[in-house]
Amino acid sequence: MTDPVTSNHGQNPSTRVVERTFPHPPEKLWRALTESQFLAQWMMNNDFQPVPGHKFQFRSDPAPNWNGIVDCEVLVVEPQKRLSYNWGVAENLQWVVLWTLTPTENGTHLRMEQSGFTPDQQQAYNGANYGWQRFLTNLEQLLPNLN
Repeated sequence: MTDPVTSNHGQNPSTRVVERTFPHPPEKLWRALTESQFLAQWMMNNDFQPVPGHKFQFRSDPAPNWNGIVDCEVLVVEPQKRLSYNWGVAENLQWVVLWTLTPTENGTHLRMEQSGFTPDQQQAYNGANYGWQRFLTNLEQLLPNLN
């Protein structure tokens, strides 16, 4: 895997972007992104289904100021290319997550964009970077064992 890249493409402070290139084909990453049992291994427990309009939750242990639940709805499913869902942790904390998979000569470039941050959400914006880096490190560890 190449070094992770965290950026703000286009200098848009309302969007957090994290990118990594994995030495695995898009099909393998797609399974990790869209099959509930694999999502649970690298992100959070969930009832995800890759069907536009499907409402689902990611569930984790509660933390201070958070009940551990992320309410989501699938927005876009383009197999092995793009996946998007909204991501809400409270009524006033709502974002959109977009995953983009691009085949490379030696694997797949994965781009995650979390958009919709407002100027008063700097703490959530910074926390998103920590969270996504941790999730993608977990994903990196899962992929070699995914058949």
